[in-house]
Amino acid sequence: RRLSRRPAVTLLDVFQQHARLRPRRPLLLFQEQLYTFEDVERRSNRAAWALRRRLGLRGGRAVAVFLPNEPAYLWTWLALAKLGCPMACLNCNVRGRALRHALGAAGATLMLASPGERGQAGFGDIGGVSKGTLGLASP
Repeated sequence: RRLSRRPAVTLLDVFQQHARLRPRRPLLLFQEQLYTFEDVERRSNRAAWALRRRLGLRGGRAVAVFLPNEPAYLWTWLALAKLGCPMACLNCNVRGRALRHALGAAGATLMLASPGERGQAGFGDIGGVSKGTLGLASP
C-alpha cells in the first residue's frame, strides 16, 4: 500500500516520522554507544549540510560510499537520501580491479571514504571519480 501512494513513502520518510514522534527512543547501539532517533537525525542533517556546502553535492549525483560497518554509515546514507543523491554501497573489503569495476558500474563521480580507507583501497587513479573525506565518522 505504501509504495502505491503518490509520492511513494520511502525509508527516509519513515525514519523522519519516527524521529519526530519518538526523538529520544533508542535507534542504534554500537559497541557501548547508544544513538537515539534525534541523534541520528541531527548527525544526518549536519552531514547533508557539509556534503552540500563543502563538496557541492546536488540531487541526482551518484555517490559511492566506501565506509566500514559503523554508525557513520547510517547518517551518511540518510544525508545522501535527504540530498536526493543515489548511493552506491561499496564493500570496504573489496580492493583493486573489483573495486574499480564496482565504481564504474555505479556511475559515481564522487566517493566518500573513511580516513582509514583513503589511500589504502587499492584503486589508484580512477578516471572521473574524485575522492573525499569529511568528518562523518562516529565519535
